[in-house]
Amino acid sequence: MSTEPQVLVEPKAPAAVAPVIEWRPKYNPWVIAMTVTLATFMEVLDTSIANVALPHIAGNLSAGQDESTWVLSSYLVANAVVLPISAWLATQFGRKRFYMTCVILFGVSSLMCGLAPNLPILVLCRVIQGLGGGGLAPSEQAILADTFPPAKRGMAFAMYGMAVVMAPAIGPTLGGYITDNFTWRWIFFINVPVAIISLLLTSKLVEDPPHLKVAKSKSFTVDYIGLSLLAIGIGAAQVVFDKGEREDWFSSNFIDVFVITAVVCLLAAVFWELRHPHPVIDIQLFKNRNFALSCMMMFMLGAVLFGGTVLIPQLLQTLMGYTAQDAGMALSPGAIVIILMLPFVGRAVSRVDPRYMIAFGFLIASLALFYMTGMSLEMDYRTITMMRVYQMMGVAFLFVPIQTMCYMGIPKEKNNNVSGMTNLARNLGGSVGISFVVTMLSRRSQFHQTMIASHTSQFDPIFQSRIAGLTQTLAHAGMDPSSASQAAYGRITGLIQGQAAMLAYIDTIKVFAIACLIMVPMAFLMAPRAKAQSGPAAMH
Repeated sequence: MSTEPQVLVEPKAPAAVAPVIEWRPKYNPWVIAMTVTLATFMEVLDTSIANVALPHIAGNLSAGQDESTWVLSSYLVANAVVLPISAWLATQFGRKRFYMTCVILFGVSSLMCGLAPNLPILVLCRVIQGLGGGGLAPSEQAILADTFPPAKRGMAFAMYGMAVVMAPAIGPTLGGYITDNFTWRWIFFINVPVAIISLLLTSKLVEDPPHLKVAKSKSFTVDYIGLSLLAIGIGAAQVVFDKGEREDWFSSNFIDVFVITAVVCLLAAVFWELRHPHPVIDIQLFKNRNFALSCMMMFMLGAVLFGGTVLIPQLLQTLMGYTAQDAGMALSPGAIVIILMLPFVGRAVSRVDPRYMIAFGFLIASLALFYMTGMSLEMDYRTITMMRVYQMMGVAFLFVPIQTMCYMGIPKEKNNNVSGMTNLARNLGGSVGISFVVTMLSRRSQFHQTMIASHTSQFDPIFQSRIAGLTQTLAHAGMDPSSASQAAYGRITGLIQGQAAMLAYIDTIKVFAIACLIMVPMAFLMAPRAKAQSGPAAMH
């Protein structure tokens, strides 16, 4: 009996039941979420806040209106270049260190933008600002994915969604107010204190999870060729999107060169990254159906969101005579709807199948856009505002579920890659959406103006009757008959141009509505949540 205690299996018991201890941050996850959202909000805000200030910037710095647009495009180009490589940079240098470096770059360059003495210096500072800002959103997204367990991730992404969706909506309003009441330089100065606060809080609260160190040990080789191909290709594509309509697209050798450069470099980058042992971006992620569809939907969300942010203020200012500040204010109620609805969506996404929420969101957005096609030059301010509110009600159901689905079935060490690629998809969607709006308005306005003008014939009795009536009214107002006749034709021409422009806006909105409607069935091509999380790779 003395030997019986020696056969106990106590040493094996811990190995049999040893739990896998998941990493958790030292501080409250919600405090961390608020900390990293600060700088991201300011970064996304800077994509739209300078729009309404361009005439003031051009006048103050003695530059032309076309030249001043480089203040926007330079930022977007630099931002687009950093987004796809932000995951690689965060893995190599540490996510916290990379994020803090981006905050420093963003804050210092914002100060330099505000102090810029001329346009070339301002554009250079905006490039630096875009390089710093490009790494903030994907880093925050990856930080949230690691900080929160999957069950609570929806609410975390809801907070992030507020920043990403609300910032471009209030950007024109805030930019117009600052420019009208202070100086355009303050649209950059306001970033500095936010960057300082974010930097201090990040250094204290944020930490890198252990799996990042493992990922770093597996990918230590610098992929200079892939990095260069991506930077040149995405930068060239961004220039095409931004300058295409101004240069008349393929009628310009300038655009042709950049299109060829973008296509060649991006195709070469895809083939190179597929074969490289340590790629800058993981193309293999697109084999995951949920991730691939999420990127496509995020692209469409960016196109509709940013395209609408440009379209509505432009319509109000050019056709209805609103000021820049009032035009921007028309977007504010939509932003408020996002703020109120995203917490609800964040809670619901853990209880409701995200696919149904995505389908519902695109359906509501599509119906709202179809409703907007009934707009006219006689509509009041409240009607315009409510049209935007209805659209944002659909958008509120999109961002969080799409973000939740894109992480399913992907190992947590690739969270950086997922966040970088989805943010790139949203930004490229925004660039394409804005370019589409500008091109569509120009081309369709010309088309409708030609069609309407074809009915204004000297032999048309209705047309001649209206000309005669206008001429008589102006003559009674004190004009001589010759001037009254010329003024009558001028007013008719203005009416034709206004109606043609309104029809062009309606055509553009209709295309966005159809595109959103096409996305509805796409949501059900995603793998269900339970199935996506069943395998080992889905564990976070």
